Amino acid sequence: MLILLAAIFVLHITAIILLLVATIDNAWWMTKDMATDVWARWIYAKGVWNYTDLPEGSHYPQDYLQAVQASSVLACIFSILAIFVFVAQLFTLEKGQRFTITGIFQFLACLCIMIAASIYTDRFHKDEKFGWYGHSFILAWISFTFTFFSSIIYFVLRKKTA
Repeated sequence: MLILLAAIFVLHITAIILLLVATIDNAWWMTKDMATDVWARWIYAKGVWNYTDLPEGSHYPQDYLQAVQASSVLACIFSILAIFVFVAQLFTLEKGQRFTITGIFQFLACLCIMIAASIYTDRFHKDEKFGWYGHSFILAWISFTFTFFSSIIYFVLRKKTA
């Protein structure tokens, strides 16, 4: 059981790291001379990466952008809260109730990052012919699967320890 708990802890920490990188790093949409994330755009000119604001208008609707930003940040917060609750529950709750709250927080993180990545997929860069989704976007979807699996594992462990 101790090895299983350690593996779950490592999976959870990995999901947190992926969520933080996906939220902070500037590679949701890439071209050869531009990198865009949910916060800003970086343009490569004269050998230097220059910070610029995201464009406004129909290509970047501000309400959807704010939803992506808020959902990404909430996913990080819920997942970090879940790891603290996980450690606290190991030592304080009875066996049948241990991982319910942790599973709920991790499932909320899963939903938040899914919402952020889904909105970004549906609303941004639809008309652009040149460019590709960057590694931060891919990490967001990978962290979605990690948080989903870990939330399911927390709920299953709750049942097994009862």
